Amino acid sequence: MKKKIIKIVSFQKKKEYSYKRKVVITDLVFNASIGIHDFEKKKKQQIKFNIEIDVVELLKAVENDLNSIVNYEGVIKKIQSITLKKHYNLLETLAEDIFSNLFMNKNIKKIKLRIEKPEIIKNASSVGIEIIKKKND
Repeated sequence: MKKKIIKIVSFQKKKEYSYKRKVVITDLVFNASIGIHDFEKKKKQQIKFNIEIDVVELLKAVENDLNSIVNYEGVIKKIQSITLKKHYNLLETLAEDIFSNLFMNKNIKKIKLRIEKPEIIKNASSVGIEIIKKKND
């Protein structure tokens, strides 16, 4: 008689729920030196930021521990520091510097960044760019 081989199959515990967290900063405004035209290089102008940051799923918030989250105050300070440290000819260049800096945080997986110049074109409430960048796993 042949022996029967019994396979033991173990199942992974099903996740109780899926989890997605974003850090959202809306209508953050600074005066900055930005633009290719001579008049833009002489006088700072208002620029507006809107940003959504997707946080890695495994990050769990711990009460009173700012290192356990992506802190919006820290993000704002970084954006301000980058924006104000030099003149940028292009919004795209400023955006890439912001991405490079923010992606140093291993808990950030995706960034949607919108930068606008609200006062530069007379017939428009604003002009600008929107870029979405995601880390490859």
